[in-house]
Amino acid sequence: MWNTRTPFFAIVIAAGLLGSVAAEPARARSQTPPEEYTRHVDLVIALDVSGSMSGLIASAKQRLWDVVNELGRAQPQPELRVAILSYGNPGYGAESGYVRIDQPFTSDLDAVNETLFGFGTNGGDEYVARAVSTSVRKLHWSPNPDALKIVFVAGNEAADQDPKVSVRGATAVAAGKGIVVNTIYCGPDNDAVAAGWREVATLTNGLYASIDQNASAVANVATPMDEELLELNRELNDTYIAYGRDGDRYRANQLEQDANAGAMSSSAMASRAVTKAGRLYDSSHWDLVDAVEEGATVDEFEAEELPEAMQAMSIEEREAYVEEQAVKREALRARIATLDGERRDFIAAAREEEAQADGLDEVLQEGIRSLAENKGFTFD
Repeated sequence: MWNTRTPFFAIVIAAGLLGSVAAEPARARSQTPPEEYTRHVDLVIALDVSGSMSGLIASAKQRLWDVVNELGRAQPQPELRVAILSYGNPGYGAESGYVRIDQPFTSDLDAVNETLFGFGTNGGDEYVARAVSTSVRKLHWSPNPDALKIVFVAGNEAADQDPKVSVRGATAVAAGKGIVVNTIYCGPDNDAVAAGWREVATLTNGLYASIDQNASAVANVATPMDEELLELNRELNDTYIAYGRDGDRYRANQLEQDANAGAMSSSAMASRAVTKAGRLYDSSHWDLVDAVEEGATVDEFEAEELPEAMQAMSIEEREAYVEEQAVKREALRARIATLDGERRDFIAAAREEEAQADGLDEVLQEGIRSLAENKGFTFD
């Protein structure tokens, strides 16, 4: 749970959790509503990857989809972009403060997951202030004044050890840009180091929490709905139509991230299936069904941009085929949404009965909801 001594004006998102926005943007992007009608959420996840943080990284890999799914229940539907930073690896070099931008802001959630699964750990100096400063200064944040802009930073060493950048200086720049810095300390809430993490959050009216990173990494709850969700995910995959020069590469990465989630647990894979059935999972930069849903028309695409099976079709046949897949996908989405509600109820009851301590996903989900509600979002 969130520490009640920390201001609740704003909050955390994200750990370990999640290229730039897809390299080959969909033609449909030109059809999106004007900027002022889109509610943007920019989320940065900054993870300590020093040698002691393997539990945090494993937890992020497990829980990314749960965190995204919480935001996916927000109304109005946000436009989510995620960036990932890592810090504490000596291989990044002293000049950077041992900080690296691993994934610039992107709406491609498969790319975010791919980044997380590429992480390993290595001993080094963990400069929290440098991670915050790099996030604020070097990423391209939404210029929309109504955007929800969040940095989430997680780690387990003292937050004030950066020899060049002060915590107060880094958070002052963040606050000036309307960015809320939230912290998750991976250690006991009552030790001396925790106080510095509280201060980092307080300086931007952010939220602080502490967790046991190792316990949260394995806090899975299998449900009776998981097996059907996995089968529905396989059927959902069959509705995708890869197009363009890089379509096959994006399609292969989608399947690779399915495999990564499945290798973690059935729970992680079930959560990913829910994400893929939601509106935040945007594949319009490579999938024809999503591209058409966002405003593109089938006749915009040259035959050589399409799968071989579609190239010999007439325009009318192509349109009918895309519509057929769209109808199938919508039916699958509806069934997955029903199972998601039943699954969430089952998990909540199981955790209450077993009196489990809050893990990374609970902390992040509560944070997302709190901050988003302060920005005028409502939740199902």
